[in-house]
Amino acid sequence: MEKPQHILVVDDDQEIRQLLQAYLEQNGYRVTTVGEGKTMNRVLEDQRIDLVVLDLMLPGTDGLELCRNLRVKSRIPIIMLTAPGDEMDRILGLEMGADDYLPKPFNPRELLARIKVVLRRSTSLPYDQPESTPQAICFADWTLDPIARHLVSSSGIVVPLSGAEYRLLKVFLEHPNRVLNRDQLLDLTQGREADPFDRSIDVLVSRLRRRLEDDPKEPGIIKTVRGEGYVFTVQVKSNGAPI
Repeated sequence: MEKPQHILVVDDDQEIRQLLQAYLEQNGYRVTTVGEGKTMNRVLEDQRIDLVVLDLMLPGTDGLELCRNLRVKSRIPIIMLTAPGDEMDRILGLEMGADDYLPKPFNPRELLARIKVVLRRSTSLPYDQPESTPQAICFADWTLDPIARHLVSSSGIVVPLSGAEYRLLKVFLEHPNRVLNRDQLLDLTQGREADPFDRSIDVLVSRLRRRLEDDPKEPGIIKTVRGEGYVFTVQVKSNGAPI
């Protein structure tokens, strides 16, 4: 029998911690809750954690800083809890490497749905495909290693990717020379529809361009199609064969 996946909830509101622990445990997860960053770091050092639900507003070190520090050393998926209607917090959370976000107040059922999607997409193999050896994917001067989930430049420099960056790049690599709008990209990468003012895809595209050293003023790899979306414009090869 497989062990339940382990969720770490980091929130300084005790009622929210208790509510989420009870609800997530009812739905088959193992849950640990903490109220601030120092305890969070101790838990991460001592236990295997599969996903972190991380509140933005915390005593001491805030959620953004904790997210950034965690992302430097780990690919553990992170869902940020942000203030209602604060678009800048959501953008900053994604900039720091969060995989998804949910504004407060929220329905625990929606958080559960987000957790399921993020955990499913964080595995090395897609959940609905047979097991096989992932092949390296080459484009421009880069190679994507789908096992380690990082980029390697033509000069051998390794560039790590967050979970969200990796998923977005994979979508582009699977749909080269095709214009994809923001709704399509959000659905393919996060399994949800965009809010009317959702800028998370724009933020991730900007981050991915920086990883690829793609000039944002005149991008040569991921181009913006005004009023429509984005298009991945370079040839993509899998172990030397065009795909």
